[in-house]
Amino acid sequence: MLTLAPTYEALRDGFRWNLTPVLNMADQALAQPAQRLAILDLSGTERREVTYGELRVMVDRLAAHLGARVGRGDRVGVLLGQHPWCAAAHLAIWKIGAISVPLFKLFKHDALASRIGDAGLGLAVTDAEGAALLGDLAEPVIPDALPNQGPVESVETGPEDPAVLIYTSGTTGKPKGALHGHRVLTGHLPGVEMSHDFLGQEFDRLWTPADWAWIGGLFDVLMPGLALGVPVVACRMAKFTPEECLRICHEGSVRNVFFPPTALRMLKAADVAVPGLRSVASGGEPLGAEMLAWGRAAFGLTINEFYGQTECNMMVSSCGSLFPPLPGVIGRPAPGFEVAVIGPGGAPCEGEGDIAVRKGAASMMLGYWNNPQATAEKFRGDWMLTGDRGVMVAPSGEPADLHDKGSYLRFVGREDDVISSGGYRIGPGEIEDCLLTHPAVATVGVVGKPDAIRHEIVKAYVVLKPGAGVAAEDLQAWVKERLASYSYPREIAFVDNLPMTVTGKVIRKDLKARAAAEVGDA
Repeated sequence: MLTLAPTYEALRDGFRWNLTPVLNMADQALAQPAQRLAILDLSGTERREVTYGELRVMVDRLAAHLGARVGRGDRVGVLLGQHPWCAAAHLAIWKIGAISVPLFKLFKHDALASRIGDAGLGLAVTDAEGAALLGDLAEPVIPDALPNQGPVESVETGPEDPAVLIYTSGTTGKPKGALHGHRVLTGHLPGVEMSHDFLGQEFDRLWTPADWAWIGGLFDVLMPGLALGVPVVACRMAKFTPEECLRICHEGSVRNVFFPPTALRMLKAADVAVPGLRSVASGGEPLGAEMLAWGRAAFGLTINEFYGQTECNMMVSSCGSLFPPLPGVIGRPAPGFEVAVIGPGGAPCEGEGDIAVRKGAASMMLGYWNNPQATAEKFRGDWMLTGDRGVMVAPSGEPADLHDKGSYLRFVGREDDVISSGGYRIGPGEIEDCLLTHPAVATVGVVGKPDAIRHEIVKAYVVLKPGAGVAAEDLQAWVKERLASYSYPREIAFVDNLPMTVTGKVIRKDLKARAAAEVGDA
């Protein structure tokens, strides 16, 4: 755990990675007293408390079965929702030295087939529902049907040994598998603890509506919670609703939540506050000053934004108990991470540049599965490129000095999403955030549309709230008044829905294709 410190600088300077030569994530996540509560299961009709001792028994039952079927380095799928067996499945696979591959219940056949085929899966731990989804793609292993088993010794693994293969969302091309070693859990802990104002306080209890099939659910919540001895609530909603969110938080005595930005916006739109929370973390998209102000009013606390990606997660975080947030700024590098904005030559630069993290961070992937070319393209010298654009700023909000290790990170946008219009580079996230503050707007996606004069113009696709009405000119004026005259959307289309990933992010690639097609049809 992080040692409480009076300042961010003291926290950062006193930190060292604790990566022992022998490291197995199963042992790391289960190293708590047997009687301690590990998972509170609200996923079924009856409330069930699973202690660490009970979870260890589940892990050993599954490890004994899998150990007779697969060997070290073999890939095994996990197709389960938020349920104790999902946790046990990953832990059992790691315990025998195999590689777990999270799979999502909402995947259709083609999405499952591409991942199963690329990873070379022969087995997948699942339930009856998942077995039907798998068909003949992989042999299902139903853990409830397994016999009891005595303790199983963990295979001796090290920090660099492969443990988990997580596929990217695929919004910018075919999904790639990010292969992580047994150090990845250790790598997540500093950022997770920061984002929850030093997670691990008395009575802390952790939950997220995000599925455990994604790195945000698996390594931002489930595994860090287990490793830190913080009980994790298991309850995946079929569909997120503010009412169901309130029920889960109340019945689970939840004190710490990771809310994706979409969930926060739905709570805001419904004017719903969740009482009794000690910390709220959010990541995936910048929230903006408006959402942070609403969070303080609704929860009585500061929402801590964090930043990362499947290839290297939890690299930047806010921590309201340690330093104040800056409007439009994500946070500061988590202890153990050197994050910078770099130029084409691979050196840190002033102003806008490519957000990158230096090699050596424990949550950084080993590489893309069976894709050395993509792995090589991900790096520029000693820096791993995130594919995002950003600016480092000082606590004053002014551009940071290149040598200032206490800088904040301001996210500008995806490198391929940044709009170039009339000589200006415009981040779509800022415009989306501004439009979302309008009382008539439910959701919005902003992209660049090809233009013969300006290269691109800003186009917004807007979904209005039920019963709401507003003119395009009014929304344009709304942005002009709040951002800059050159960054307002010159075109606005009102639509019924937006293309979204399974994690609730707008697929700008699809919107950009739609905008380009409009030019061709003109």
